[in-house]
Amino acid sequence: MEKAPIEQAAVLAMDEARTNLRQRRIVDAGIAVQGSMNTMSAVEYLRRRDIGRDVIERVLLEPHRRRARA
Repeated sequence: MEKAPIEQAAVLAMDEARTNLRQRRIVDAGIAVQGSMNTMSAVEYLRRRDIGRDVIERVLLEPHRRRARA
């Protein structure tokens, strides 16, 4: 049986939220690595966890552009 469009949208939103939460945790850990070690270590940490180059550059090299914490 096929799911209703609203139910499908809800499932997709939950999947995206899980992915975003996972990525946020990885990025936060990468920022911590940068603070405790160095930027190159943080870059490698994030790259190995499939964080996009644009995100890596923004959060590590332009801290003023980081999203506010909720």
